Amino acid sequence: MSIRLEDALTAYGRFFSSTPTIAARAPGRVNIIGEHTDYNDGFVLPMAIEHDTLVLGVPREDGKLFLRAETLGRSAEAHIDKTVRSQEEPWTDYILGVADELKKLGQPLCGADLLILGDVPVGCGLSSSAALEMATLAFFEKAGAFQLEGSEAARLGQRVENDFLGLSTGIMDQFISRCGRAGHALFLDCRSYEFELVPVAFEHALFVIANTACPRGLTASKYNERVAECTGAVDSLRAAGGAGHKLRDYTLDDLMKIQGSLDEVNFRRARHVITENERTVQAKEAMESGALERLGELMNASDRSLQEDYEVTSPELDVLTALARDLPGCHGARMTGAGFGGCTINLVARNQVDVFCEALLAAYKKETGRQGEVYVSAPAEGAGASFLS
Repeated sequence: MSIRLEDALTAYGRFFSSTPTIAARAPGRVNIIGEHTDYNDGFVLPMAIEHDTLVLGVPREDGKLFLRAETLGRSAEAHIDKTVRSQEEPWTDYILGVADELKKLGQPLCGADLLILGDVPVGCGLSSSAALEMATLAFFEKAGAFQLEGSEAARLGQRVENDFLGLSTGIMDQFISRCGRAGHALFLDCRSYEFELVPVAFEHALFVIANTACPRGLTASKYNERVAECTGAVDSLRAAGGAGHKLRDYTLDDLMKIQGSLDEVNFRRARHVITENERTVQAKEAMESGALERLGELMNASDRSLQEDYEVTSPELDVLTALARDLPGCHGARMTGAGFGGCTINLVARNQVDVFCEALLAAYKKETGRQGEVYVSAPAEGAGASFLS
């Protein structure tokens, strides 16, 4: 994390004229592979990154919430007994959504003077929203002297987005932000919530995140559209005699048998999800065995499927992945996140990383006129909170 605690404390004192007693943090994430599989009860393989959202605060006994988003330069007021969405300050919805869910669980909840700041890039698919949810939850846990189990905490964050915000999101982002561990990716079964920490210990390669610097457009509506298309494919599979309730339950052979009677768009959406689940399992095995070339091949195949079958890339994403694959030392490249803009993830030879980053940004600017960004991050630790002395 590039934000120093000393600087955060100074910002808190400048706004609230007091000293915070609790500091909570949660990381953003990048998904190595397993895109748009989570809400289909499938498999994902993300890792937490070294970019955090930090929440500093002092509990209050009157139930009032005084909120300051230092990074945005915005302020708001609310109350724990009136947890409703705000059209004027939509960033507060994630905080109030967490409070609303904790009330439903009967957990002790207090008001607070909260300052939020962070260095998770916003709007580019690195889950700044999940980081805010999990950092807020960690603050309330510390203030209320309770602790949710990891998967329960992740499900709470998912409910914030599904029920409070009306987004049909899966559970991956909150899960990795909460349960990530330094030096590891996390292989997650999004149905059972069973997970396995997978060491990221390639001796000769690193993951490089590249940002298109192109804000994602219509992500929420297109995301919900893809969810509906997957549901339509499942309905067709069940009508043909299938017993499964999610695409996770079907094989490519099952899908091919009904291709002639299935809506062409729904067919391609389902083909992506089914093959992406297979690729994610294979990618976990490749990481465990250190098979760099195989992992790179799977990442490239995932990107093609996201372009052609799921149609969630963008011209800038396609340019960035194509440029990356042509550079020396790149084993594989794919878009990551919901799509329609945002970031790519690249598996790059360790001794080529600096040259790769420089060449990629130069070529991308020449091709698109946009100034991209790159982030090289080791797998980071999940959310946590502590009292400040």
